[in-house]
Amino acid sequence: MLTQENLPTPTSLAPYNREDWQKGYQSQPKEYDYWIDDIEGEVPVALQGTLFRNGPGLLDVNGQRLHHPFDGDGMVCAIAFDAGRVHFRNRFVRTAGFLAEQKAGKILYRGVFGTQKPGGWLANALDFQTKNIANTNVIYWGSKLLALWEAAEPHRLDPKTLETLDKENLDGILAEGDAFAAHPWIDPSCEFDGGAPCLVNFSIKPGLSSTITVYELDPTGKLLRRQSRTIPGFAFIHDFAITPNYCIFFQNPVRFNPIPFALGFRGAGECVKFEPNKPTRIMVIPRNSRKPMQILEAPSGFVFHHANAFEQDGRICIDSICYEDFPEVEANSDFRQVDFEALRPGQLWRFTLNLREQALQRQLLLERCCEFPYVHPDFVGRPYRYLFMGAAHNAIGNAPLQAIIRLDVTTGEQQLWSAAPWGYVSEPVLIPRPDATQENDGWVLTLVYDAHHHRSDIVILDGRDLNREPIARLHLKHHIPYGLHGSWTPKVF
Repeated sequence: MLTQENLPTPTSLAPYNREDWQKGYQSQPKEYDYWIDDIEGEVPVALQGTLFRNGPGLLDVNGQRLHHPFDGDGMVCAIAFDAGRVHFRNRFVRTAGFLAEQKAGKILYRGVFGTQKPGGWLANALDFQTKNIANTNVIYWGSKLLALWEAAEPHRLDPKTLETLDKENLDGILAEGDAFAAHPWIDPSCEFDGGAPCLVNFSIKPGLSSTITVYELDPTGKLLRRQSRTIPGFAFIHDFAITPNYCIFFQNPVRFNPIPFALGFRGAGECVKFEPNKPTRIMVIPRNSRKPMQILEAPSGFVFHHANAFEQDGRICIDSICYEDFPEVEANSDFRQVDFEALRPGQLWRFTLNLREQALQRQLLLERCCEFPYVHPDFVGRPYRYLFMGAAHNAIGNAPLQAIIRLDVTTGEQQLWSAAPWGYVSEPVLIPRPDATQENDGWVLTLVYDAHHHRSDIVILDGRDLNREPIARLHLKHHIPYGLHGSWTPKVF
């Protein structure tokens, strides 16, 4: 039973202005390096470490607009917290494609999500070369800072300066051009390794049948385990979930028609079509590679992100942000003109799998439009209570993310902090307090675009009580375009 406590009253009036929201998609071509001195409130002295964020920093190349923000070059931000002081730095990931286009002053590569080279279809036909844009996530692991883009290998950055060092093959784990997905999970206590943490990630090679390869790396970056499984059909998979014994993948019901892409009319992402009459397949891959994979079917839907998964009472529960269909990228469309009210929102659902009986149940956990879920790092893959997410200001309908919500998945109780009407939030990150004894006892960090001042703020919320005002708001001197994912390290860079 969902309950609401101290939440804004639902209203039919939109709490946002689309023209304001659009301004967050202006490019940020400048790179900065400064101590933040415009602060409301007080930064906790015990908050020590660095928040890394990644996302498209350029939405155009020398004035030539990209068709979709997911085609934008990656720009990594580092927000370092040190004894109550905070330092900001941002730099573009200097991929080979980024350097070539900046030198040429024009678009040289086709984008996966529909960006085309100038010159029409003749200039794009039979050009299958992709640009590694390194724009989706950034993680510090094995003493390496890695900018991730799921269709190719990572780029390694200097964690102190954000200088791009080179493409990274993870000490020979990856061959040239191998993919390494942008959604790794850190198992906080791996049962295969005596309770030590390990990083779990995957790559996928789609086709008439698709191959999923799972990697597990120890804290030094050494490969612990690798396994590959073949699944039937084309697979478009952005994220996955883990438990102590399983990796879980949702194979969304889509098909890919490569002909318009090959002929130069459309980007590859525009050739992905949702098939509402087909089920979603759930692949359950044991982390013990000697055990067989199992496949269950769920009602048709589309999942970008999973919140968490856990094993309990002989079952596997997966909490995921689900859409009724795939928000397709249309040719000749303008993403800045999206009609939010005409689209179905992403909502939080729980899928409960009984592998022995090959049975599945699903339950709606949160009706409110939500995305970018984040769980306490010590509870990844384990039974948990609290989930932090970006959310719409209103309780019903689809809208931009303007709020951070905390959901108690055991009781349904909700707390919400909203930045409306001027603010638009990013993925929240929970940093546990050093002496924390409760799962929600930590600081919630989120980057908020302030359309009124056309700048971005770093907002620090109290994970124990999101209904209160922020602990601190740190005003940047500029804006950061809407980003994708990031991570926290206790190291201060």
